[in-house]
Amino acid sequence: PRMIQRNALTVVEKLQRQGYEAYLVGGCLRDLLLGKTPKDFDVATNARPEQVQKIFQRQCRLVGRRFRLAHVLFGRDVIEVATFRASHSDARNANQAKQNEQGMLLRDNVYGTLEQDAERRDFTVNGMAMNRFGEVVDLVGGRRDIKHKTLRTIGDAQKRFEEDALRLFRACRFVAKLDFLPSKDLLE
Repeated sequence: PRMIQRNALTVVEKLQRQGYEAYLVGGCLRDLLLGKTPKDFDVATNARPEQVQKIFQRQCRLVGRRFRLAHVLFGRDVIEVATFRASHSDARNANQAKQNEQGMLLRDNVYGTLEQDAERRDFTVNGMAMNRFGEVVDLVGGRRDIKHKTLRTIGDAQKRFEEDALRLFRACRFVAKLDFLPSKDLLE
């Protein structure tokens, strides 16, 4: 708990008090589980960006075109708040997402549940969530991969890299920075 930034917990707690689900997610949780100090904290919630802005008012600004995010400001400290995402390939969501011919996501404001959001993240070690009580929700095997020092994509690696080519660079950086071994499908 002492390694968790107070402002990040404040955002999670305030969203929960307003009746929304909210979790710390991504790299901050990965780093905490590795015993490292996170450089930033991200929050995922079922609140839409406009709802987050209504709760935090002038302390919040909305950013992003491809995927709308809320930045909650505490002086120089910024807590990024994203709404849970769902699969853009679902026919019900086709009008909310846009891809180019190669599969790269151009617009991705398709909202979903915590479970759907975990399935949409890049790597298993970034696909976990933690509530304000310190309970980790691991729907993608991130803890196992941290234990075995393995970097693995969530779902089909080829598809993940087509959606966002920057994930290739992120994979290289994580393998080097975390001293992890890439999974077979990631290497391919």
